[in-house]
Amino acid sequence: MFAKFGRGTLIAGLAFAMLTEPAIAQDASVVSLEEALDRTGVADGETTDATNPRIVGPRAESEAARALVGQARLRPNPEVSLEVENIAGSGAYSGLNATEYTVAVGQRIELSGKRGARVEAAQAQAQLADLRADLAGAELGFLVRDRYVAAAAAAARAELARDVVERNEELARIAGVLVEVGREPPLRAMRAEATLAEARAELQAAEAVSLAARAALASLWGAQGNPPLIPGDFPDIQPPGTVLVWATGLQLQVAHAESTAAAAEIERERSLRVPDPVVSAGVRRFEESNDNAFLVGVSIPLPFGNRNQSNIAAAEARLRAANAREAVALADFEQSIIRARTEYLAAGARVETLSTTSLPQAEEALRLVRIGYRNGRFPLIEVLSAAEARDAIREALIAAQEDRGQAAAELIRLAAQ
Repeated sequence: MFAKFGRGTLIAGLAFAMLTEPAIAQDASVVSLEEALDRTGVADGETTDATNPRIVGPRAESEAARALVGQARLRPNPEVSLEVENIAGSGAYSGLNATEYTVAVGQRIELSGKRGARVEAAQAQAQLADLRADLAGAELGFLVRDRYVAAAAAAARAELARDVVERNEELARIAGVLVEVGREPPLRAMRAEATLAEARAELQAAEAVSLAARAALASLWGAQGNPPLIPGDFPDIQPPGTVLVWATGLQLQVAHAESTAAAAEIERERSLRVPDPVVSAGVRRFEESNDNAFLVGVSIPLPFGNRNQSNIAAAEARLRAANAREAVALADFEQSIIRARTEYLAAGARVETLSTTSLPQAEEALRLVRIGYRNGRFPLIEVLSAAEARDAIREALIAAQEDRGQAAAELIRLAAQ
């Protein structure tokens, strides 16, 4: 019944339950899916909580990228230079009589569209960071829905285990009475007691798994202390109608933005092939004659060896890699949509069949067998068989509801814009 969680999780959950369950039972409050989303900071598909660490980082990266756009728009600063010549020499140049002072202001002139390419590359990075922040919010919403559904399934399984215990307690009581009056052999009572002990062990395991699932959900909003109680009724998670036909999501937008940013980076690197001249103008003063002269100059690097060719090649390689990732993301996205859509529809069909046909029939069969057992018409083995059949259907229904809810959460994540 609890194979999904694994033996290690079960053992850890049991230990955790024994230590904390009494306090939790006293203080925990029931939380709905909407309340869980609100506590995490996710509302209407958008993240609103600025303190959740799962979205603080991506938002900060987005703010940093937007700040770099402003930095990219700035032009180079002018440069001021001061030169003193013919100072402290010998002969005619001794002392300060022959000193020459030169003060100049230089300005680097950006050529080949460097500033425009730099701004475009920064804007592409900012758009990419914004999309990644939005994607982080969508991922957080998915985690909340997915873990809430898992917690609801664990609560439903714990409720099923409690029902099994109650049923087996009643069967054990009836078996004891029938043995006392001689209508059943003592072996029947021993079998009932063994089944009851097994059911109680299953209940402890189910409660431990439920506690672990609730704690995993509460960790998404950093809850301290007792995790909330989650009802065993599954929330009605409806994926967007468009995703059942066609969809494009943030994952594809991020992949495309990465390609756009890589292409903009190539243009920026190419603009750096052309060296920038520095134009300067100044005044020179001759101390000996008290004369002044104006100076105008231009300096420019000679691109004999370094023409930024390796950086350009690296940027082009990164663009090819980004294009490849975009193609893979598109293929994976389409496959994920098909898989999640199929799982959602199939699980919905199973839920409909199990809840409207299979479970009512199994409940009625169990009711009739239990009546016959009380009247001594059916042996205990028949009651146990009917009960196990009913319990198997209830477990299958819980699994189908869990699959449907998780598939719906996945579709919402894939369709996030």
